[in-house]
Amino acid sequence: MFDTLKKSIEEMLERHRQQPFLDACMASCALVAMADGKVSLSEQSRIDDVLEAIDRLSLFDVHEAIDLFNAYVDGIRENPVKGRKAALDTVERMADDAESGELLVRICLAVSQADGDYARSERDQIIGVCSRLGLLLEDFE
Repeated sequence: MFDTLKKSIEEMLERHRQQPFLDACMASCALVAMADGKVSLSEQSRIDDVLEAIDRLSLFDVHEAIDLFNAYVDGIRENPVKGRKAALDTVERMADDAESGELLVRICLAVSQADGDYARSERDQIIGVCSRLGLLLEDFE
């Protein structure tokens, strides 16, 4: 019983530790997906793929992550300037973690290429993400 309790506590602590990355990931995905004003089915599918593929995100219920993504999308829809600023402020919390920042940029690129069209508006959003993280997009393209 003690081992089960200990494992449960360790999982809760790990989820707590990874929450800022989940927040930044869903914020950056929303920025890229909403770059053209709408979230496509292929972008939604790519985000699902990301949630399944990245170990740090597998700690979370997929519905929790998608709800978070949708909240950022709704914020951008309701007030594009304020919504994008809120998402970028969330992304910026990862600026001191180079590994997480680089992974976020790679995730953004994956979402931007989901529909086979790497649009200028998507690239501009990724540049904004890179700027907040202290990275250059050219290092990833």
